[in-house]
Amino acid sequence: MTIDTENSRNVAIIGLGSMGYGMASSALRDGHRVWGVDINPDQIAKFKAEGGQDAPLSEVAETLDVIAVVVLNAAQTESVLFGEDGIVAKLKPGAVVLACATVPPVFAKDMAARCDERGVHYLDAPISGGSLKAASGQLSIMASGSAQAFSAARPLLDSIAETVFELGDQVGAGSAMKAVNQLLAGVHIATMAEALTFGMTQGVAPETFVEVISKCAGTSWMLENRAPHIVAGDYTPHSSVNIWPKDLGIVLDIAKSAQFSAPITAAALQQFIAAAGMGHGQEDDAAVAKVYARNAGLTLPGEDT
Repeated sequence: MTIDTENSRNVAIIGLGSMGYGMASSALRDGHRVWGVDINPDQIAKFKAEGGQDAPLSEVAETLDVIAVVVLNAAQTESVLFGEDGIVAKLKPGAVVLACATVPPVFAKDMAARCDERGVHYLDAPISGGSLKAASGQLSIMASGSAQAFSAARPLLDSIAETVFELGDQVGAGSAMKAVNQLLAGVHIATMAEALTFGMTQGVAPETFVEVISKCAGTSWMLENRAPHIVAGDYTPHSSVNIWPKDLGIVLDIAKSAQFSAPITAAALQQFIAAAGMGHGQEDDAAVAKVYARNAGLTLPGEDT
């Protein structure tokens, strides 16, 4: 996956977490000039050592073509764009912001309107696929925005995504679709944990659960991706427990505004809140299984008996 020099762009990836770092690496590998920004200086130093640009972002902001904001939530997104040292005021007209966090559609619309006042395009562009697909440039992106925003973002989109779902010119449609995806993803993780630990009460070992169910109708992408973490007893975070109170909270806020009942989502949310309350918030989200294990008196792989 190599682009020609004419399609090389000045790109900033703001947020070098598990997803942002992979996106920055994919953009760099594809020939873009990439500035990596994060609150963790070690992440910035690591990215620079791999070929990221060295100049401070403040010195080059007006030369940037594409800015991907890959932070945790709406508050962080707004701070990056319009906070005390917000990037939008420094950008040239025609630059485009890719807003990749899971946020309410109404928030995305507000950010787009404020960017438009500055002559900056805004692409509502939530991402999905996990850290491995981010690193390989194979993300799925649920995007909405103007034709000009898509055009300006295309060189970076081509570098970081396997599939870009173009959901129309109305900002907010991308975030609405991401909320639908997160409803399913969060419920699937919690349900996987419930089924795996339920199986343990019936003598079904976690490794047998993965071997069998991943080939049966009850499987899901989340089951196949997360259940092996439980089998290995490895909760190194690819996506943390703490993501889900936020994301499922957004889903329920949207549902409330639509007067829509979402009881299964609410039940899953409570399990992630319980996992965070047990001290597992920074662990991989498969650690929600520890809630079920504790309540049932079970010992998961890797835990002391």
